[in-house]
This record gives sequence, C-alpha cells and structure tokens, in this order.
Amino acid sequence: MKSLKLKTIFLTLILTLILTSLACTVFVGGPDYSDLTPIPVSSESAQSLKDGIKKSFEDGLLTGVVTITITEPQITSYLAERLATDPNLQQNDEPIITDPQVYLRDGQMKIYGKTKQGMFTANIGIILNIGVDEAGKPKIEIASADFGPFPAPEGINETITALIDEAFTGSLGPVATGLRIETIAIVDGTMTIVGRIR
Repeated sequence: MKSLKLKTIFLTLILTLILTSLACTVFVGGPDYSDLTPIPVSSESAQSLKDGIKKSFEDGLLTGVVTITITEPQITSYLAERLATDPNLQQNDEPIITDPQVYLRDGQMKIYGKTKQGMFTANIGIILNIGVDEAGKPKIEIASADFGPFPAPEGINETITALIDEAFTGSLGPVATGLRIETIAIVDGTMTIVGRIR
C-alpha cells in the first residue's frame, strides 16, 4: 500500500515537472480581442506612415494647411517597430507590449497586445481618447487600461503620449514644431489630423 502511494506521488511529481517544462509561459487572462480582425504588421506600412507625414508637411508648406491621414496598419506597424527597437519601451530587454494591434474606431484609439512578467503572459487593452488642447497639440487621455492581473507599467501615459506625438512629428523634427493642430478625427480605421503651419 505504501509503495503504491509512493509511486503515485513520484509519478505526479514527474508529470508536474514535465508539464511545467513544456509550458514556458502561463496565460493569465486580460481583455479578449479575438473577435477583431488582425491588423498586418510590416516595415513598409511603418515607412509609409513616415513618408506620408513628410509629404503632408511638404504640401502644407505651399498651402499652410497640413492634413495627415494615418491608417490602422501604419500606426500598428510603427508601434511594433518602436516597441522592438526602443530600449525605453522595453523591460528586461523585451518590449513592454508584444504583438500590438491598434484599432482606430468610434473616435478612439484602441491598443491591444500581450505583456509578459516572468513566466506569465496576459492580454492588454488600452483605450485612448485623442483630441486637441488649447495650444494646438495632441491631447491624449487614457479612457481605460486593462493589463489583466498585472499592474499598469509606470509612465504608460507619458510613453503613449510620446509615441503618438512622435508618430506625426518625430520624423520631421523642427518643421513639425510649427504645426498647430485644429482637429483630430478617428473614424472607420483612419485617423485624420488637420492643422496649420504657424
């Protein structure tokens, strides 16, 4: 009887070790966004965002009005590129958000992805309201942030604000600082920013 009990404990221990070694990470929940169509990520889309912004400013130098149109694949690809290469957006040499998906719907920017802490992974969801402040700069407010069971990373609001700001000004440096934004509209997968060069 004792040997059977000992064998059972031993087999349970071995089985637990095998299962633990097979499961490198444990999924612990977070917001479900599986019903949304995945957005493709490519370096071409990220580059087209930078090129489009540059062209919008070049055209704006002639007319005084700058209109920037950003699509979901462009902003998703840009965010994925930045997360993979910017050490300020990494924790333990890994991006703070992996597999990002950015949806531009119903007047909001909705960012989904995955985050990892130790051997645990979780889905994350950040919903942003984006408007214009009195100075003609982007005004970004987090409407909600869901990191599953994990606490939100420190400085997430500042990081996201900097990313969005750089998405349409960073590639132009000093020229972009002369832009006064008048409107930002987010509809059906597109964000349109209209401003004037001062």
